[in-house]
Amino acid sequence: MTLRRCFTLLLCCLQVSCIGSPTGVEQLPPRTGDVLRVLFIGNSLTYVNTLPAIVEALADSAKVKPLSWKMVAFPDYNLEDHWDRPDARAAIREGGWDVVVLQQGPSSTLPNRAQLIASTRLINEEIRRINGRAGLYAVWPQSVNLFTLEASAESYRLAADSVAGQLFLVSLAWKAAWAREPNAPLYSPDGLHSSVAGSYLAALVIFQQLYQRTTVGLPARLTLRLTGSPRVELDTRLAAVLQQAAQDVSAHGR
Repeated sequence: MTLRRCFTLLLCCLQVSCIGSPTGVEQLPPRTGDVLRVLFIGNSLTYVNTLPAIVEALADSAKVKPLSWKMVAFPDYNLEDHWDRPDARAAIREGGWDVVVLQQGPSSTLPNRAQLIASTRLINEEIRRINGRAGLYAVWPQSVNLFTLEASAESYRLAADSVAGQLFLVSLAWKAAWAREPNAPLYSPDGLHSSVAGSYLAALVIFQQLYQRTTVGLPARLTLRLTGSPRVELDTRLAAVLQQAAQDVSAHGR
């Protein structure tokens, strides 16, 4: 196991709001009835703070169609790694997914951009077979590489365009949040993973695009449908800034 993977697993164990299994296939008991079914495929930028559960809690609070989700995520994985391993493809082939959210690293360099687009196209063939739609979760770069944020967002936009997929511009929402509040604490101490506030903002962006609903006015405190009913609790002023930031980029996603 690499040093990065060891640190990622340690971070997941120590961070207060990082709940649930940090790797592998994770799913709550499936809901019945009319639900929006979403499969998340990615790495620690998806599973830290159990991002899908925050999106689900936002849907609960907004009283929209409930979210039923599953997550396949491993430390350091890119989409090519997921293609080479059976877990993600097996999860897609279960069928019934409305959206399959795809995420890897920032992918700002030209080789990584090309790999992101190629892997997205490969995985999208599986998604189309089950009549689902791909969604690209555009993540932020490491704090020392913030100058690559725009290039990272462009890589995910091109990948989404290549499969006519949805686009969740979380990286640009982080930028919009800092424009409104320069000290918004979106990174965890490692300068790579998100804080609880960063994951809350990511969930707002994904919620807004999945449901086409405003994020302004959503709760700053959420109870997650996970064992022990853990809570996400943000300062109300910070939450309002993040909600507006997600709304700022809503027209650029899809």
